[in-house]
Amino acid sequence: MNYTVFDSPVGKIKIIEEDNIVIEIRFVKDEKNISPNTEILKLVKKELEEYFTGKRKVFTFPIKLEGRDFSLKVYKALMEIPYGETCSYKDIAIKIGNENSQRAVGGANNKNKLPIVIPCHRVIGRNGKLVGYAEGLEIKQKLLELERKYLEKDD
Repeated sequence: MNYTVFDSPVGKIKIIEEDNIVIEIRFVKDEKNISPNTEILKLVKKELEEYFTGKRKVFTFPIKLEGRDFSLKVYKALMEIPYGETCSYKDIAIKIGNENSQRAVGGANNKNKLPIVIPCHRVIGRNGKLVGYAEGLEIKQKLLELERKYLEKDD
């Protein structure tokens, strides 16, 4: 297992890979920056930096999705939410064929080990308010603002 830590516009990010597959991305506070030492870590860092500057909207590096069948369905549905757009927990529940599972969708989002790549930050409450984000609502807000900013520049 290898990892790198770097500064992003929304805080320090740690990327962990195993056998050239990204298994986790997490926000950290007290870890020192570490330069990427594998090709996959260099690629992930480059693509995340491109994302933060509005140059990348889709990631190409290999990821490992982990979880139960329900969570995997949620993660796949999350990856279909277009850059710069949002939807509700109920929207995701309907998309995966289980209309009354909004709380479970929230639970799956909370366990997401690949934030940004699996864009759980794009899921908001039905009333349009920001709710629930394992990394904190401040980071969720910043990610949504960043995407909207660069989406507007594309128009």
